[in-house]
Parts: sequence; structure tokens; C-alpha cells
Amino acid sequence: MSTGTTVTPTKIVCVGRNYAEHAKELGNVVPEHPLLFLKPPSSVIADGDPIVLPSMSQRVEHEGEIGVVIGRRLRRVDADATLSAVRGIVCLNDVTARDLQRSDSQWTRAKGFDTFCPVGPRIVPLDALPPLAELEVVCRVNGTVRQQGRASDMVFPIPHILSYISHIMTLEPGDLVATGSPAGVGPLEPGDVVEVEIPGVGVLRNPVERGS
Repeated sequence: MSTGTTVTPTKIVCVGRNYAEHAKELGNVVPEHPLLFLKPPSSVIADGDPIVLPSMSQRVEHEGEIGVVIGRRLRRVDADATLSAVRGIVCLNDVTARDLQRSDSQWTRAKGFDTFCPVGPRIVPLDALPPLAELEVVCRVNGTVRQQGRASDMVFPIPHILSYISHIMTLEPGDLVATGSPAGVGPLEPGDVVEVEIPGVGVLRNPVERGS
């Protein structure tokens, strides 16, 4: 069962370094609390749309993730009450200009380019999926697996993430939460096709193009 493909967030809240091995591969420590950052709604593209590599970056990388779409307003909610407000799960690619992320003191530019948040191919409700901790995300480039991880590998589980965010900012219906990326991130080149798959949800597939 699917609840459609439309994602129109007022905000995209992302969690950094939520897989210990991913933090390690980038030379970072695991945070004591969820490390949050935002991507702009203008970065969202759909399944099949091209990821455009900006000329000001020399290294753009994929980050396949489990995306959570909010269905009901969440404000200061305990973890055990968060899932009733979830519309469903979606595949997400937190595309990142890694060189700019390393050079800037914050991540807005590196994470915020147009086309840097592919989402799709559909939103699937929780009751049509395995238990939340069993969700798996796989990222492939040109058919080769680069990333693979489960929600059970996360430093901070999804209900904890949603509760934590809701005590900082209100999550509105349609908002999108990116729950972190497993190890294996790598560069994208023009002509590549990158896929993010969550079994039971589908495969998000996007070609890669060079920008002008």
C-alpha cells in the first residue's frame, strides 16, 4: 500500500552521523545528541529527475537514507507517541558537496543546492512495512552497492529522533526527516545513475548531470 508520491515539506530536518561507521569513515566522533541540520524544500526532486552537480563543487557524494514523512503535527511529543503521527517511509538521498561541507563552518551550502534531495518513489505507511528497526537502506551507483544499513544500526532510533526534533521545532504535516546515512558514501560523476532502495518501499533512481 502506498500513500502517494507527493512530498511538500515546510522543512527537511536531517540527522548527521547517526551511523557510527559513517561518522568514523569521515573522521568524526559520534555525537552525544542527534546532530541536526536543515535542507531547503527547493532541494527536493522526484524519482527519475536528474541530480545536477554544481560547478562550485569538485566532489559531490551520495548519502542514501531512510526518510520519514510527517502526517500529523508533532510538538513536544514523547518517543513512544511519535509513530502515530508518521504518514510513511520514503527513500531519500541526502546529496552532499563534501568539499564545501569540509570548508564551511556550517553545512547549508553543501547540503542545500537545487536537486540535492531526491525523494521517492512512493510513501509507504508503517503498517505496510516490517517493524521499524528492521528497515534497511541500500545505495547503489551504476548497479554497484556502496551503502547498506539497517535502522537497528542507528545511534539514535527513529522515535527518539522525532521526539528530539519535536522539542526543538514543530514538525508539520508534509515535513521530511532524513534519519542518517550508513557508511560507504562516495562521489558521483556525470552519467552515473544512483539508486536508493528500502525493501518494501521501492527504489529511488536518479541520473547525474553536470551543471552549467
